[in-house]
Amino acid sequence: MKKMLVVLALAVVSFANAQKKGSILVMGSIEYNSQNVSNSGTESKYNSFAFLPKVGYQFHENWTAGLEAGVGTAKNEAGNMEDKTNNFSLGGFLRYSKPLNQTFSAYADLGVGYQNTKSTIKNGFTTATNEGDGFYVGVTPAIFININKGFGLNFNIGGIGYNTLNFDGDNGNGDTVKNFNFSFGQQFSVGISKNF
Repeated sequence: MKKMLVVLALAVVSFANAQKKGSILVMGSIEYNSQNVSNSGTESKYNSFAFLPKVGYQFHENWTAGLEAGVGTAKNEAGNMEDKTNNFSLGGFLRYSKPLNQTFSAYADLGVGYQNTKSTIKNGFTTATNEGDGFYVGVTPAIFININKGFGLNFNIGGIGYNTLNFDGDNGNGDTVKNFNFSFGQQFSVGISKNF
């Protein structure tokens, strides 16, 4: 089971069509994570799922611009406490790609957009809701390997990003959260691409 979860966490499936000027890029990734932890008779469960599609137009030999979105949900249960979070994002991206030879290409995506998160915490008979809106910006470099006739694999090992969220909780306080993420070498994803 653990091996299967590792494979699901590492296998980010994407489909692309963006190697020539004037072509359309259609790409998406799916992420899933599940954990069960037992500690001194207490059990906790965590599940998350996210879908992150992209659609773009390659307007130049090396440049692609388009829209990206994200929809996700996460649920954490421990005893009589349940924390459920829903996430949504919508923005634009700009990709610069550079062929290294007939087999390898390097590219980097710059993404900027709006994001929203809503968290509902239930603890016994008490329920609290907290919702936040903000923006994100991030850069993700990757390598494309052309296997045969435009079919290939994408590899990345993290990126760099910054995001903000302004919250309006049940208690009326307006918390602001700002995050800076540097994840080079901490993440690994594999994608499948096809140039039509």
